[in-house]
Amino acid sequence: MINRIFRRFTAYFLKGLVLIVPIGITFYVVYKVFTFLDGLIPYEVPGVSIVVIVFGTALLGLIGTALIQTPLQSLFNRAIERIPLIKIIYTSVRDMLSAFVGNEKRFNKPVMIQISREAEIFKLGFVTQKDLSYLGIKEGKSAVYLPHSFNFSGNLFIVDNDLITPIDAPSDEVMKFIVSGGITRI
Repeated sequence: MINRIFRRFTAYFLKGLVLIVPIGITFYVVYKVFTFLDGLIPYEVPGVSIVVIVFGTALLGLIGTALIQTPLQSLFNRAIERIPLIKIIYTSVRDMLSAFVGNEKRFNKPVMIQISREAEIFKLGFVTQKDLSYLGIKEGKSAVYLPHSFNFSGNLFIVDNDLITPIDAPSDEVMKFIVSGGITRI
């Protein structure tokens, strides 16, 4: 009896540690980082040195981007775009990444498409272009990117517009739902 009580007590004690220790360590680390940063610049007002450090770092980032990163990146892009096969791979990957996380997010129109007119099977994706006339594709069709589940790849399909149903949900949530295989809730 006492052995069973002791085992239960030990189990609850360990569960308590699992709850308390991460919180305690997090607060301790934040406190130590705060006091360390606050002591770097000798001001009498608590927290001022942290503000100075944060804004100074941001200023260095701005200067570094304007004077170093942007010119070097531009030079690199011009050099890469002169190499035929490398240009195709590099620009495709760059455009794909910027479509997800860049300033020009292109996966902003989530849709559900019916796979065929006969079947009641649907797939989630994103309209990437509505006008495909420059490819010689007739009006009434759109380019729809269909990401794969459990993977960051997908396929591009040309779909009749009447098989496309817009979804009223945030694009990032739809992407998480697709990539998770439908496990994540929107």
